[in-house]
Amino acid sequence: MSYTAPVKDMLFAIEHLAGIAQVAALPGFEEAGLDTAQAVLEECARFNEGVVAPLNVAGDRNPSSWKDGRVTTTPGFKDAFRQFAEGGWQGLQHPVDFGGQGLPKTIGAACAEMLNGANMSFALCPLLTDGAIEALITAGSDELKTTYLEKLVTGEWTGTMNLTEPQAGSDLALVRTRAEPQGDGTYKVFGTKIFITYGEHDMAENIVHLVLARVAGAPEGVKGISLFVVPKFLVNADGSPGARNDVQCVSIEHKLGIKASPTAVLQFGDAGGAAGYLVGEENRGLEYMFIMMNAARYAVGLQGIAVAERAYQQAVQYARDRVQSRPVDGSLPGSAAIIHHPDVRRMLMTMRSLTEGCRAMASVAAAAYDAAHHHPDATVRKENQAFHEFMVPLVKGYSTEMSLEVTSLGVQVHGGMGFIEETGAAQHYRDARILPIYEGTTAIQANDLVGRKTARDGAATALAVAAQARRTADELRAAGTPEARAVARRLAEACDAFEEAARFIAANAKSDPNAAFAGSVPYLMLGGNLVAGWQLGRALLKAQALLGAGQGDAAFLHAKVATARFYAEHILVRTKPQRDAIVEGAASVTGLAPDAF
Repeated sequence: MSYTAPVKDMLFAIEHLAGIAQVAALPGFEEAGLDTAQAVLEECARFNEGVVAPLNVAGDRNPSSWKDGRVTTTPGFKDAFRQFAEGGWQGLQHPVDFGGQGLPKTIGAACAEMLNGANMSFALCPLLTDGAIEALITAGSDELKTTYLEKLVTGEWTGTMNLTEPQAGSDLALVRTRAEPQGDGTYKVFGTKIFITYGEHDMAENIVHLVLARVAGAPEGVKGISLFVVPKFLVNADGSPGARNDVQCVSIEHKLGIKASPTAVLQFGDAGGAAGYLVGEENRGLEYMFIMMNAARYAVGLQGIAVAERAYQQAVQYARDRVQSRPVDGSLPGSAAIIHHPDVRRMLMTMRSLTEGCRAMASVAAAAYDAAHHHPDATVRKENQAFHEFMVPLVKGYSTEMSLEVTSLGVQVHGGMGFIEETGAAQHYRDARILPIYEGTTAIQANDLVGRKTARDGAATALAVAAQARRTADELRAAGTPEARAVARRLAEACDAFEEAARFIAANAKSDPNAAFAGSVPYLMLGGNLVAGWQLGRALLKAQALLGAGQGDAAFLHAKVATARFYAEHILVRTKPQRDAIVEGAASVTGLAPDAF
């Protein structure tokens, strides 16, 4: 089956949870209210449902191919990307000064989810270009901005991130690619980079590689890494692509999933050195690359939500169509569609509630990003920046781990047919498997959450987040409906669990780091679970208020209430054992010596 963008749920989150009215009150976003959001999302849905989604299966079965240094993408991708660029979608949330539309991330995030839900392999090219744009806006010289930004923002050219090398995966201190100054402000770059998404393709006339490398004499480790622009084609004075630079794609990887996305091995400098242009200052490359990485990590979280949504839609359709066995309650005289069976409903509700909870979390995080960058009050900007930075590892880590559970359940709902490729359920499962790995594994997100986001401020931000969730639990309790009280109880228990875990992390991060970091991934999963449940609790309150006022789509709002209650009673209840593993289980993680494995 194809893909239907969940526009109604996205707009609910944007209006009632992210607070689009408050976002539209920020300087520069005055025209970006709910009406604009609805118009943009509806047009985005039409494009992705009609143009991009139909290419998803084709990309899996006829992926990108490499021959003699050139990559040919799946038939249809090149034309779809042309339409994507002409529609202005690459520049949706980038500055008007460089050819973008200047819309808030709150709207852009929903559009990014749609693109990934339609076709994750296709969406990876714009995702990496977004990161390159952010890095150049933040740290690029005026000359680099003039040369590259408008071409990237308009989608005429695409961008890549070049971090990983054969010996340097997550440990970038081991980067060996070198850059030699040429005396005229340019550099010659030499080295090999691997796992470069869309490092070579045929969809745009130039590719702008952002490359981490070392300048001779630089300090050891990550403090000696610089960032360079290394274009596939050198740029002529009139802005057109010129001579081919000394960078070649020597192969592409054969992968478990996202097969249509070419993952390249790039060789720089085999014919005398690739021309490179320094971004910012020497030895500050990792700092600049983190700008790209944070944007990409959030975007990968959206990928998890997107593929989960698509797997859920397909599972629901199959459960409605597949007739098998008589219902256990005898409500039908003979065999019925499997959606009548309680355990199938449990699986579908798990898929639905996890997906909607993570979507709500990501939408709220996007609104915090907008406030952090555009609010006129410095104190408010700082508060929102802290909240957004705390959310990024949760959006990335929890949403991608969630996608594995949801896409696996999607296969399970299909039964034996889920294991057969022709149904398409397996593709979602395979595509999702990369998400907890690239742009920083779940463990790296968890280390960031423990070290930078919790221990560094003595858990102040973590406890402030829990306090906000607890206020929602109080509001739910005061609302008094059976559904609200049920969610209030589980949300309050989740707050207790998270607060205890956060205090344990803060207390032990320095004195007993093995104890703190042994529970880092459970802590991330606990935090993501809490925040998603908190947002669904807020959604329940709003849905019941609208129902009480006789406003909105009653069926949709009743479903929001039911989904929030299910999440509380089946997903939030996982927080207590997660807390126990963190606070009481650290010793057993390291109890076995390395040579005993």
